[in-house]
Amino acid sequence: MSLRDVVLLHGWGSGAGIWDDLARRLEPRFRPHALPLPGYGPDTARALSLEAIVTAVARAAPRRCGVVGWSLGGEIALAWARRAPRQVERLALIATTPCFTSKPGWPCATAPAVLREFGRALATDRTGTLARFTAVQAKGDARARRFAGVLQRFNESGPPADVLAAGLAILSNTDLRRELSRVGQPALVLHGARDRIVPPAAGRRLAAALPNARFELLRTCAHAPFLSQPARVAAALREFFDE
Repeated sequence: MSLRDVVLLHGWGSGAGIWDDLARRLEPRFRPHALPLPGYGPDTARALSLEAIVTAVARAAPRRCGVVGWSLGGEIALAWARRAPRQVERLALIATTPCFTSKPGWPCATAPAVLREFGRALATDRTGTLARFTAVQAKGDARARRFAGVLQRFNESGPPADVLAAGLAILSNTDLRRELSRVGQPALVLHGARDRIVPPAAGRRLAAALPNARFELLRTCAHAPFLSQPARVAAALREFFDE
């Protein structure tokens, strides 16, 4: 029996290596593919819009696969699943929101002014700004110190400024809420109850809006549950992709 392919899409400012531990836990039952987003890997090619990133990821991925997306990677996974339902068979979304910024009728999000200020700070103090971002991602997690160090290592060797800025623009401008009813693949939405980046309410609304999704709340986790509770997240993913 052939192994099922599972693509792992990382979040803003990190990199494909963030999945190393989880990928080992998914083997040997699955064949994990931790794909660097354009600009994050050794390839110097740039894809600085959501559509361009989806195109690049789809080309690099197996013809049929399950997909795990974290944060920005989750938004990319949603857009990809909508565009290529024959390629993306199942969808696991970790700390994902269809709309990162607050809008009328969508309060469970970040104020646009906060993101603009973050972008300005990033342009003048990349190291300090990414360090503060890491601290916010870890804040409140029962194992904050454990995974903050992992995130910080990726920040120090992260992508160039234009890639980071393009990612912020995607987070600021993307609103996939109207697309969700057309993402019919089975979906698992995993969310940390202590997430300060993407409120749990956004994950609940995401799961409710998808036609075939279920929601699981990880009560002691913040924004990166797969780093905080890797065994639990790996078990949930193995069960989901085995269905």
